[in-house]
Amino acid sequence: MPTVFGPATGPRRGPDGRIFDCINSPISTQISVAFVSNAAQLQRLLPDCFELAGEPIVTVTATCMKEIDWLAGRGYNMLGVSFPARFCGARDRLTGSFLTVLWENLTDPILTGREELGFAKIYCALPDPEITNDTASASANWMGFEFMQMELTDLSEGADDAPQQEPPSAGLLHYKYIPRTGEWGTADCEYAVLTPATGSHARVLGRWSAQGHVSWNRARWEDLPTQYNIVNGIADLEVHRWLQATMTKTVGGKDLSDQRILA
Repeated sequence: MPTVFGPATGPRRGPDGRIFDCINSPISTQISVAFVSNAAQLQRLLPDCFELAGEPIVTVTATCMKEIDWLAGRGYNMLGVSFPARFCGARDRLTGSFLTVLWENLTDPILTGREELGFAKIYCALPDPEITNDTASASANWMGFEFMQMELTDLSEGADDAPQQEPPSAGLLHYKYIPRTGEWGTADCEYAVLTPATGSHARVLGRWSAQGHVSWNRARWEDLPTQYNIVNGIADLEVHRWLQATMTKTVGGKDLSDQRILA
């Protein structure tokens, strides 16, 4: 919406209906910190059609994207929190990384990602990560209230991939929910969605390992009127052990038109 002016342009539809190949766009820098948490806490965050898979490893990822074709060369930043889960449906049974929430600092990808794809996207301010010779940091705030700080130290180039989840991931898992207007508490649509792990043109330009840490500032309703429950839910997750942190630079991607409903 609005629909009265004709079809909207976005990541999957450019001017005159053309598509974007995502071969040399975007240019991304991603910093990621993971920790072993409490399995029971994570299971409570999952919709009924999901179950926790493997170790209760929570991954917090901050991504800075530049030179995005569908934004005519502009960029935006993201902050996501995920952990491994298994979808158990009548047709599909697969394991992936369940995305609990994805903050972004631009309206356009939030709207297209929520309505078209089913990502759990919301807004916050996300400054570009600060990167020096051997450190990197990122933060997130809403109207001046800083609710997340991430720090990586002792960056070492040429790192291996982060520890793999078992079994191998089928992709990114989501739970799409849109309420029915006027029937509050009733869903207009409600189902699990998969972003397949395959099909991306992304190429790794560099990879670093590091020591990492993330801190979340618990919020009052007055601090984050529409998000305090989300931030506090993440802040309350137990941290049993910090795992290796990573920084990755890539170019390319995909337009996510392969997104599909799970059943």
